[in-house]
Parts: sequence; structure tokens; C-alpha cells
Amino acid sequence: MENLSSISIFGFIANWSPFFLAFTIFLTVMYFIITKRWYRKFEAGRPLKLREGVLFVTSMILLYAMYGAPVDLLSHILFTFHMLQMAVVFLLIAPLLFFAVPDYLQKAFVNLPVVKQIFSITGYPLVVLMLFIGAFSIYHLPVMLDYLKQSALLHNGFMVLLFLLAVLMFYPIFNRVEPKENHMGGLFKLLYIFGIGALLTPACALIIFAGDPLYNTYTNGDAWLSAMALCVPSGILEGLAGQGVISGPEYFTDTTPIRDQQTGGIIMKVLQEVFFAFMLGYIFSRWYREERRDEEEVTRRSLEEAQLQKEFYRQYR
Repeated sequence: MENLSSISIFGFIANWSPFFLAFTIFLTVMYFIITKRWYRKFEAGRPLKLREGVLFVTSMILLYAMYGAPVDLLSHILFTFHMLQMAVVFLLIAPLLFFAVPDYLQKAFVNLPVVKQIFSITGYPLVVLMLFIGAFSIYHLPVMLDYLKQSALLHNGFMVLLFLLAVLMFYPIFNRVEPKENHMGGLFKLLYIFGIGALLTPACALIIFAGDPLYNTYTNGDAWLSAMALCVPSGILEGLAGQGVISGPEYFTDTTPIRDQQTGGIIMKVLQEVFFAFMLGYIFSRWYREERRDEEEVTRRSLEEAQLQKEFYRQYR
């Protein structure tokens, strides 16, 4: 990958996406206006916690890094960076938002008329899990990925759909909307996370162990140039192609397509395991604390009842 510095030939807009930067800044500003100034207008509104603000800013930085910084441009050149995007956005940022957005805002959002209908499906966790896994797997079918990368509208639309499904998938275990009694038990949450990892494994395995490159957009010059139009201004791309400066991703890297593809699959699998390990640790520790709290509460009530019984018997001695 020694030639990757040459992506500067695509210009500032392609490398740093100022429009997407403006979008993430807008989201961040609106978040702090709502949580610092308008929170009293919401039912059960409260001041923003420092941890929530830090996590939201972190999420926005990660989002921009994946879809605004050079990582997005590189994701159209190397499959490795594409899979890095997938792992960070759908398996890290999506669950982080449940800890970054205050509970009263989550409730207000989920209870909006149309949104409420969409989120009603989260009452069937296995359904939303299968919807995300199905959409993720379909997206990575060679014919589908190559087709979507020829249209900015279709590709961006599918990315939004995948992110929505990722949020819905994590809602049953991380949301702060539903009352505690409606949540899955700690054991079921652990099994749910294991299920996500298990169902993502076949797609990663097919990518890692494929004997040949699967995607034309990373191997065929014409298909690759069409896909690059998703993030490079058409004038710059046409000028470079017309001058014969670039003809395919091999100009930017000495990595073979099959090695790049295998590396991408491995990165997806490794990051998935890392993120899920943190989730499992968090869920288990919280489940353990709740169980201990329940045991202590039962013990306390038993002692109180025993003390009341003693006082009752003393009255009639």
C-alpha cells in the first residue's frame, strides 16, 4: 500500500468531504442545543450527563472519519477499508448512540407516529436480527454490491437502510425507552449478541475463503471508475481518466485484489469480536450487579418481615 498517499490527486473535496463534515457538525450542534437548552420542553427532560455528551461527540467523529475523511475514498479503492467502514458504523456507532442520546430523547423520538410503527418490530428481536443479517449479506453479494456502487442514490439509500436496521437490531438490548420489565433478561441478551456474531460469520467466511476476487468494482477498471464517482467530483475523475493517469485501484496499491479481499473479511471479523467482547462484558457486569441488588433487596425485606413478626409477638407475651 505504499502508493496510497497519491489519493491526494482526487482533490480536497474527495478526500475530506466538507459537505459531510458540515452535516456531522450540524447534528452535533443540534444535539447540544436540544440537550442543554431545550431539554425542559420534553417529558422527564433533564440536564445532559458528561458521559452522554462525550459519547455523542465520539460517535460523530467516528462517523465523519468513516464517511467524510479519506477512509471513505479509500473504501472505494481497497475492500479492506470498506469492511472497516462496515464494522465501525454498524457494530460500534449504532450501539453507542443508545448511550449517547438521553433516555427522554430516545422516548420522544421512538414515540413519534411513523417512527413508533417502525420500532414496533423491535418487539420481535429475532426478526430485526434476521433483517439486518439478511440485508448485510445481500449487500455483500457480488452482483448486488457491484450494482449499488454504480448509483450514488441507491448506494447511499442502502447504507441508510443498513444503519436503521443496525439501530433496530441493538434496540432490544441497549434501549432506555422500554420499562425494565419489558427488557430481555441478562442471559437472553448475552445469547442475542452471540447470535449476531454467529450469523455474521458465514458472510465473512465466504469473503475470506473465496478463491478468486468477488467484486468487479475492485478489479475491473471501468466498474471501478464508475464506483469512484460516488465520492470523487465527476470533473476531476473524468480529467484523470482522460489523461490516462489512473485506470484502476492497482495504481494506488501493490496489494493483490484477493489479498485485499481476505484482509477486509478478517478485519470485519476481528473488529466484530472486539466490539462484541466489550458488549458482552458490559451486559454481564450489569446483569451481575442487578442480580446482586435483587438478592440484597430480598434479604432486606426478609429481615424487615422477621423484625415485624418479632415485634408483633412481643405485644402478646
